[in-house]
Amino acid sequence: MDVRQTAGLLGRLALEDPGFEHRLSEALERAEKWLQSTAHGSLDPRVAALTGHLADAGGKRLRPLLVLLGAEFGEPWRDGVTQAAVIAELVHIASLYHDDVMDEAETRHGVPSAHARWGERAAVLGGDWLLARAAQLAADLGPGAVHLNAQAAGRLVAGQLRELSGPGPDMDPVTHYFQVTEGKTAALLSMSLGIGALQAGTAAPEVAALTEYGEQLGIAFQIADDLLDLSSPAELTGKQRGKDLLAGVPSLPVVLAREGADPADAELRDLLADGPLAPADADRALALFARSSALTETEAVLRRRLDRAREALRALPPLPARRALHALCDYVALRTS
Repeated sequence: MDVRQTAGLLGRLALEDPGFEHRLSEALERAEKWLQSTAHGSLDPRVAALTGHLADAGGKRLRPLLVLLGAEFGEPWRDGVTQAAVIAELVHIASLYHDDVMDEAETRHGVPSAHARWGERAAVLGGDWLLARAAQLAADLGPGAVHLNAQAAGRLVAGQLRELSGPGPDMDPVTHYFQVTEGKTAALLSMSLGIGALQAGTAAPEVAALTEYGEQLGIAFQIADDLLDLSSPAELTGKQRGKDLLAGVPSLPVVLAREGADPADAELRDLLADGPLAPADADRALALFARSSALTETEAVLRRRLDRAREALRALPPLPARRALHALCDYVALRTS
């Protein structure tokens, strides 16, 4: 079991409460053991190798952490909390199997993607199997967990379909971007906080505040990733700088640059007009983005979303978990500074 990335995330939050941090770390280890057991749970070892592939590869385990933080506003020791953390990560990993097929990605978390290793059909079915296991675990927890899990899964698929189809002829591309992001990223962060709070018996107003925080944090995370693609070297992000430009991904800076009217960005708009860029054009676009109004506007949108996330936390009691959620906002902001 490798929980180093999760421990690193906890450390970067600078919680300044060793007892609280130790308790979270132990809870995450329990969830990790359950996750591994579930992801490898097929009786057929060939299926288990496929469905456990990305669970083995690791990750930050942000979503289980959010489940545990949401539970802190109720009774976090309840049995269903760990199971809820596993559900959230299973849905997330399943979405990665599907995303990598759609994006034709060759690697994920430093290992070959499932579709690169087993083929597209197997990867899609592996993701479906993980979604089914998440649904089975949610059914054990009752109607509330079933509803949240089904809602998040539906929003994920809707976001993926919107991304695949693109904006309609009369649709604002910026509106479309946020619809995609709300489904593909924000939905599961919001669900993670909500299902953790629900299983801990948290009061309804606080559950609502936590899910709103998750929505705004999820959107901010995606915008931060968009900015990192344009500004951070590969050794920091683990992926090629400008990869989204090469793939023609309509990130928020790209959408804002295309829709902008600043004369200084005219060359950049011309480069971005036709989708994926050749490597030489991508290098030129990266240089132009560094001084573009689209990048400045994207940074402003990120700050506003983080402010909205922090505002949602005002409805919560001043527990260590609230400080941790504030620290997550700071972490997102620092990633792009």
